[in-house]
Amino acid sequence: MACAELEALRLALLNITGTTDEHAKRHAEAELEDYLGDADPGPIQALANATTLDEAQRHLDAALVDLESEATRIDDDDPQAGYLRGRLVAVRDAERSLRRLREGTDALLDDLGEAHHTLHDAFPVED
Repeated sequence: MACAELEALRLALLNITGTTDEHAKRHAEAELEDYLGDADPGPIQALANATTLDEAQRHLDAALVDLESEATRIDDDDPQAGYLRGRLVAVRDAERSLRRLREGTDALLDDLGEAHHTLHDAFPVED
């Protein structure tokens, strides 16, 4: 059973960061084989193809809604119930990590802007 949401997020982060880890990419694509070829893409395929943090957050949120719905419908005595609920916990954790990454990136951008302004205040450029 594939952890589709986590593998799709890995692909998204490979896309976003420009990382070329072919082994990780091939592994994730193999795990997502059933999702990536769909003519009608769902949130997993959209997440795997995300190229920005905003896209990744949006598609991960949609995938999480689907996963939560699936987890609420499964019977407690189903052999896959524990795995599905564990997957839900892992994906929620990944969602929080992605949010922290986004917040950290935004803070870095703010810090760089502030450093730029401070530098120009300290060393004004005359026209």
